[in-house]
Amino acid sequence: MVTIIFLVAAAIAVVFAVLTVVPRDPTKNVLSLVIMSFAMAAVFAILGMDFLAAIQIIVYSGAVLVLFLFVIMLLKIRRIEALGSGRPVQALLGALVAAGIGGMMLVVAGLLLPLQGAVLPGAVETGTAFPIGRALLSTHLFAFEFITLLLVAAIVGAVYLGKGEEE
Repeated sequence: MVTIIFLVAAAIAVVFAVLTVVPRDPTKNVLSLVIMSFAMAAVFAILGMDFLAAIQIIVYSGAVLVLFLFVIMLLKIRRIEALGSGRPVQALLGALVAAGIGGMMLVVAGLLLPLQGAVLPGAVETGTAFPIGRALLSTHLFAFEFITLLLVAAIVGAVYLGKGEEE
């Protein structure tokens, strides 16, 4: 039964991940991303990573995606242009870079030893708050604070752009 629930949650995550990038309506994109985030939280919970499941819902669905939706509504974006419309060279270059990054990820995943799989050192503690907090407040502190600064700058920029259109 757990396997069936896991497969259903994983399938929902994949379907809504595709629906996140296919429609041209940004509101539908963000709402699809919210559903995909909840499905990933279900996958984390089934795998025994309760803390990651809670963080997935609280931080991503509850904060970041609501912020995305707020910015989309603030900027009054109705529809996104078709991929590559007006800029075919940039679209081709972006597709090639994305394919290259995806290929590199597949090569790196293939180089992992079968005994390791996706298991990293300290995997016994995976999904708990201790290793995540230790990593965020020690080796990844600069990146953690930089992302906070980047989100604040994005909000300020969105408010500035939204105010500029009204005047």
